[in-house]
Amino acid sequence: MKLLKTYIMPLFLLALTTSNAFAGDDALDSGDTAWMLTSTVLVLMMCLPGLALFYGGLVRAKNVLSIFVQCFALAGVMSILWVAFGYAVAAGGGGNAYFGWDQSLLFLNHITEDTLSGTIPESVWVTFQMTFIIISPAIIVGAFAERMKFSAILIFTVVWTILSYLPMWHMAWGGGLFHHWGAIDFAGGNVVHINAGIAGLVACIFLGKRKGYPGPALVPHNVPYVLVGAALLWVGWFGFNAGSAGGASGSAGMAMLTTQVATAAAIVVWMVLEWVIAKKPTAVGVATGAVAGLVAITPAAGSAGVGGAMVIGAISSLLCYLAVTKLKHAFDYDDSLDVFGVHGVGGIVGAILTGWFIRGEDGGSIAQVIIQAKSVGVTIVWSAAAALIGLYAAKILCGGIRVEEDTEHGGLDRDEHGEEAYNWEA
Repeated sequence: MKLLKTYIMPLFLLALTTSNAFAGDDALDSGDTAWMLTSTVLVLMMCLPGLALFYGGLVRAKNVLSIFVQCFALAGVMSILWVAFGYAVAAGGGGNAYFGWDQSLLFLNHITEDTLSGTIPESVWVTFQMTFIIISPAIIVGAFAERMKFSAILIFTVVWTILSYLPMWHMAWGGGLFHHWGAIDFAGGNVVHINAGIAGLVACIFLGKRKGYPGPALVPHNVPYVLVGAALLWVGWFGFNAGSAGGASGSAGMAMLTTQVATAAAIVVWMVLEWVIAKKPTAVGVATGAVAGLVAITPAAGSAGVGGAMVIGAISSLLCYLAVTKLKHAFDYDDSLDVFGVHGVGGIVGAILTGWFIRGEDGGSIAQVIIQAKSVGVTIVWSAAAALIGLYAAKILCGGIRVEEDTEHGGLDRDEHGEEAYNWEA
């Protein structure tokens, strides 16, 4: 009995403890799962209703429903695309440096309630990433708001998603080109924001300017919508960035902190710029500044320190402000809701600065900045080419992509969707 208590039982307990420790990496973690379920809901909220309200408030009253319909429709279309073959192309281990492929992932037939991705159910991880593919093309619609046919929008975004979003996902997160280079893109600087921003720029130039642009009539119809939408985006972005840690961890906590700090710095800088230059800080301005900071910190959220996050937020706010107020007018393109000016420019700034502002003893380096810049360059060229292919495909299949002049004048809500947002006679 003494032998059992002194030697055998301690050895048994040690073996049991050691076994559990080694098994921990492969076992379901309820804390990680709970956080990723929450993050998934938060990111979906960024699009519905966050982005829909933000964009819907910025357009004129006769076009607000068109924005809501586009966001809802893309949520449906992109969810099916992701399930059918998107996940297989993006996350598949086969393929090459640009496209993945795994036939067994088609329609997610391999997933059961016991299938894990790390310490969470794979079903949760797939749904989390599904919210990213939903919001990415939805971001683009702001660039050509108020003037593109609904049918053309669906064709264009589907083609662009297949040709640009899925390969970008694979290059950055699926073991492809950017991964081999060592580029850092924690939550989607290249994959989401630069990708969407460049596509938006190409699309708005391709379509041409809205009737009456620039002019006093093209003003936001509901600024409270803009602020509510921006607030929902801000809250949802914690799921976007902190959720990209893949679980409830110290990395998620730092991503949350850096996201908040960068956004705060961006708001303050934008507000000061408006105060000094235009003499009045505006509601739309502080909302836009917040989004600029959120965009810029996205690729760096998992690697930057607090000081670096503040600098990234401040610099992105300054450069996005100049892009929105100066660059757009200098080159005379009509980026309706400043998709390129905020997501494109903010994403580029954030992705490049990610290489310099890395927390820890070694910190960033010029070499890492160059790697980041290379990945940005590839994203710009790739997304622009995919956007052009998608636009020409939509033009051919829809007999033109721009709505008729009468429709643009009367509003897309009534002519494209048969409804109006407001009953002025009620």
